[in-house]
Parts: sequence; C-alpha cells; structure tokens
Amino acid sequence: MEEKLIELETKFSYQEDLLSDLNEIVAKQQRQLDELVTEISGIKQQLQDAAERGPAEGHEEQDEKPPHY
Repeated sequence: MEEKLIELETKFSYQEDLLSDLNEIVAKQQRQLDELVTEISGIKQQLQDAAERGPAEGHEEQDEKPPHY
C-alpha cells in the first residue's frame, strides 16, 4: 500500500510540473499571437493607405500591357 501511495505522489508531482510547463508554453504562444495580430493590423492599414493613394508616381497601372505586346 505504501508503494502505491509513493507511486501516486510521484506521478502527481510529474503532472504538476508538466502542467506548469504547458501553462508557460500557452502563455508564450498567446503573447506571440497578440504580437502577430498587431503586426498584421499594421500591415493591413499600410495596404489600405497605399490603395487609397493609388499607384505610386512613375508606376504604370497594373492593367496596362507592357511595351512588348
């Protein structure tokens, strides 16, 4: 009976460590996701701003055929 109790306590200890490690991993991944969402929002805003400005000076419209046609 004593051996079973020690075995259960050992397993419980490993599970606590594993749970702590997994919690740290999930927290880190959430921080990374938050950073990526912020970065994507910035890129999306840059694209919207560029689309509103239209084609850059010196650049032809994309629908226009190149000179070799």
